[in-house]
Amino acid sequence: MTHAHAPVPPTPPRSNLVVTAHAGDFVWRAGGAIALAAARGEKVTIACLTFGERGESAKAWREGKSLEEIKAIRRAEAEQAAATLGAEVRFFDAGDYPLVAGAELTDQLVAVFRETQPDVVLTHPVEDPYNGDHPAANRMALEARVLAQAIGYPGPGEIIGAPPVFYFEPHQPEMSGFRPEVLLDITEVWETKRKAMECLGAQQHLWDYYTDLAVRRGVQLKRNAGPNLGLPHKTMAEAYMRPYPQVTKELV
Repeated sequence: MTHAHAPVPPTPPRSNLVVTAHAGDFVWRAGGAIALAAARGEKVTIACLTFGERGESAKAWREGKSLEEIKAIRRAEAEQAAATLGAEVRFFDAGDYPLVAGAELTDQLVAVFRETQPDVVLTHPVEDPYNGDHPAANRMALEARVLAQAIGYPGPGEIIGAPPVFYFEPHQPEMSGFRPEVLLDITEVWETKRKAMECLGAQQHLWDYYTDLAVRRGVQLKRNAGPNLGLPHKTMAEAYMRPYPQVTKELV
C-alpha cells in the first residue's frame, strides 16, 4: 500500500518594503535594488508618503499648475516608474514640506508592514540637512517597523519579525553622515533604472546626476570586490548603510 505525500506548499516570494518621502526618491536612490528584487521574482511594495508636490515639483509650479494638477502629475510619474521597475506603489498623500508624523499615518504604515511582512526594508538615512522630509520618513519607517512587531499594538494583520533595514544614499551624502557600507551591483538592471528615472519628467535635472553617481559607486564596488574578474568594465552600483547589525553564520 502506497501513501501519497501531501504536496509541499510553495515558498512565498521574498518581500521588500520601500518607505520613501516623495514620489521620486525611490527611483533615484533605490531603483536598482527594486529592479533586481523584481527580476528575481520578489515582491516589492513602495510606501510613498507624499507626492513631493510642494518641495520637489518646481518645474510644474513655474508652469502655473495648481496643487491638485501637480499631485496628479507626480502620481502618474511615480506609477509609471514603479511599473517600469516591477514594483507596486502606494500613496499616502501625507503632504510634504513639511512631512509631519501623525497617529493615522503611523497606523497606516504599521498596517503596510504587517500586510507585506517584509524580508528587507529600504528607507532614507537619519540625516539630511537639506530636506527635513527625508529624516521624517526615516523616523516613521523605523517606528512603524518596531510597532508592527509589538503584539499589543492594535491594528490588522500578523506581527512581523525584525527585517534588516538599509538606508539608501541621500542627495548630499557628505553632508548627511552617509557612509557607503554596502555597494550593490546593479549593472544588469541599469537600463531598467534609467528608464524609470526618465519617467520622472518633473525632475529631469536629476537624470544625469544619478547616472554619474551610479558610475562612481560602480568604480568603488570594483575596487572593493577583491579578485573578482567577472565584473563588467562599466559596473553600475548603488550604495547603502545598515543601522542594525548583520546577523550571519559566515563572514563574507
